[in-house]
Amino acid sequence: MRIPKSGVVYLLGLLAVCLPAGATVQLVSFAPSVVSPQVIGTSVTWTVTATDTNPGPLAFQFNVAAPKSSFNLARDYNVGTLSGGVWTAPAFVWTPTFIEGAYQIQVIAKDFKSGETGSETLSYEITPLVTGSKPVAVPTANPLVALFSAPACAAGSSMRVVFQQKSKANPPFQTTFVNCHPPATMTFEVAGMYPHATYDMLAQTESGGKLVNGPPVSFTTGTPPSGIPIPKFTPLIPPGSQTDTSDPVLLHNVLNLTNGTAYPGWATDLSGNVIWYFYNSNVGYGNTLTRPLPGGTMLWIADGIAWNPNAQTQQYLRQIDLAGNIVTETNTGIIQQELLALGAQDALPCDAIPRPAPLGAACLGGFHHDAIRTLPDGGLAVLASVEKIFPAGTQGDTSGLPVDIVGDFIIVLNSNWQVTWYFDAFQHDKGAPQLDITRAAVLGETCVTGQTGCPPILLLGPDIAPTAKDWLHGNSLYYWPQAKNIVWSSRSQDWVMVIDYSNGTGNANILWRMGPCGDFTYNNITNDPWPWFSHQHEVGIENNGAGPLTVFDNGVTRVSPPTGPHSSTGCMPGVGSGDSRGMALTVDTTNKQVTPVLSQDLGVFALALGSAQLLDDGIYFFQPGVVVLGLNDVKSNSIEILPMAGSINNGTQVLNLQGAESYRSWQMPNLYMPPTT
Repeated sequence: MRIPKSGVVYLLGLLAVCLPAGATVQLVSFAPSVVSPQVIGTSVTWTVTATDTNPGPLAFQFNVAAPKSSFNLARDYNVGTLSGGVWTAPAFVWTPTFIEGAYQIQVIAKDFKSGETGSETLSYEITPLVTGSKPVAVPTANPLVALFSAPACAAGSSMRVVFQQKSKANPPFQTTFVNCHPPATMTFEVAGMYPHATYDMLAQTESGGKLVNGPPVSFTTGTPPSGIPIPKFTPLIPPGSQTDTSDPVLLHNVLNLTNGTAYPGWATDLSGNVIWYFYNSNVGYGNTLTRPLPGGTMLWIADGIAWNPNAQTQQYLRQIDLAGNIVTETNTGIIQQELLALGAQDALPCDAIPRPAPLGAACLGGFHHDAIRTLPDGGLAVLASVEKIFPAGTQGDTSGLPVDIVGDFIIVLNSNWQVTWYFDAFQHDKGAPQLDITRAAVLGETCVTGQTGCPPILLLGPDIAPTAKDWLHGNSLYYWPQAKNIVWSSRSQDWVMVIDYSNGTGNANILWRMGPCGDFTYNNITNDPWPWFSHQHEVGIENNGAGPLTVFDNGVTRVSPPTGPHSSTGCMPGVGSGDSRGMALTVDTTNKQVTPVLSQDLGVFALALGSAQLLDDGIYFFQPGVVVLGLNDVKSNSIEILPMAGSINNGTQVLNLQGAESYRSWQMPNLYMPPTT
């Protein structure tokens, strides 16, 4: 749905909406938890009620227009709750931290069956933190994050914040520059600080190539609440003279669940000391931080109810800021509606399919594994699961019942988080050079409802084969700027594939498949008995797409060779031992050949998860994610590899930080400048 550019401004409070006679959707109330005005950084909860003479359900969307700006999506359509004939919207918690002034807050209530809507727009005034000529720094809900505000700076200039621990034992950090917007003040979330430490902060203004420092202000951080389980990090190889210390921040997506509450994001220094964490005190669930974004926000896949109450796993995609506030949110329910409007046949709501699910039935399950925002228009690409029912015997199933097979959607959203393009794996399953529905997962992986490591499984049940086939298990996305296409990693197939995206005009065909039994040959200059990666994670093409291709090779197929139909293929020799590897490859797409630049044994075997990255100084960073040391003892390792000149597999570990099980880690100069892959 296109966001209207303007709306009628009403007084704050409980408001009745004037709609044409006969309208079925009417907003009854729309009110903030605290009256306007409020100082910047204040959290305001908006509550909405509405009626609908049709059966509904009624879904609600919230949009926000910053001062002198147009509307942007804040929370996309999600179904409300019905009680006594009145629908109540999911609570919208809004925390403005960027600029003061007059905001417009808009709610739209929509009955997707009738197509009718009702909307209302309110004005809300946000006042500045700074009232004089000196900056101020105040706490946020996160005790390791400050809200810093400085007086306005001149148009055409830009400003950042420089902050340093008072002891000055550690070098200073900086936020990214933000363009000045007078007469409004400049406000920043400052993060990357040790607990219970005092910092000096100052605004640094750039104009015409000249930097001018403002007066400093002091800020003392707090400590994480006692109920938060702080993961322990142990330096097995501590940072030294050869370590890349120009990227002193490690951001970990820790898989840590305690008392039903997840704290998925932790940042440390290279020695493992915590300098940031992500939590949201109003949310008792959590899942995956998929990517840090420039400027200090992150993408997060989270659990919760969205449209279908029977599906509560991986239903939300959110952008959060460093204080843990939700900036933008969408969900599987509205994404399904938008996919169906674009003609996607496999994106039905899972609760709309009869049981047992008939042959050919397919539905969208949940977001999983990865979401990226590197597309040229500022949009996103996200992975989502899709289940489809196939005839008995498909992929070698012996139950005699129809088979539930799990595939992937790749969904592209524009900068306002609306679906513009998609790839549906089941539309490309008729065989090479695309995908082959009869080519089962290399190691025969399956999923059942509620299984760890699987997306939500929603079509299993009586008269369906008892386990779903985990056919593809996509686990990473990368936008390749030179080719204008999307790189997609499929763990279950041991393949890295390129999808014809062509900046939104592509036909979604698979252009090539790299890996064992794929379209490329491996230039095996080291005579490796199994040169290819397998069950790999986080594929990216470094140097802004110029290369090399980096990948974390879990090596699962190499360590545990297939025994099923794949065991007889000559492109999958049996090996049966080894560790996970960090790999970098040059890719010749014309001659379909890859040549190793690095194929480094990392000294541990990670059966799942992991990440790969090339740092600016030529050192490689890899993270084996699931390293099983013993019963209930699972770790990850953040490792720097210093390559040896002239050698592919004899690099030196110059950092090894062991910590809690983690899906990915990124090495960064600060929390505002993430890797580009």
